[in-house]
Amino acid sequence: QVQLVESGGGLVQGGGSLRLSCAASGSIGSINAMGWFRQAPGKQRELVATIARDGVADYADPAKGRFTISRDNAKNTVYLQMTMLKPEDTAVYYCYAEIRRLFTAGLRDYWGQGTQVTVSS
Repeated sequence: QVQLVESGGGLVQGGGSLRLSCAASGSIGSINAMGWFRQAPGKQRELVATIARDGVADYADPAKGRFTISRDNAKNTVYLQMTMLKPEDTAVYYCYAEIRRLFTAGLRDYWGQGTQVTVSS
């Protein structure tokens, strides 16, 4: 099996910081893109940031200048460092990874269980 386990969510005041982590484990052959999405109540899930296996990152506009995505390929882990948090950042944050399982040619998307981030004013 393959699974993604997230950690680091919580409650923080506006202007504060949080660091989210997501580690993939299981029968992994290789991991291509990894990233973070978020979903606020009543809204669709939206992209926050993605990072390719070589470290090239892409950010949605609300995250630019405030969030930093990174990864540690040796640990199969992706991180999201969030700073200058705003109440509108409140959402459930989901990590994902495009993974090729052992002895499997194709890529498949895997998702974490989600971690709640709440930013108070």
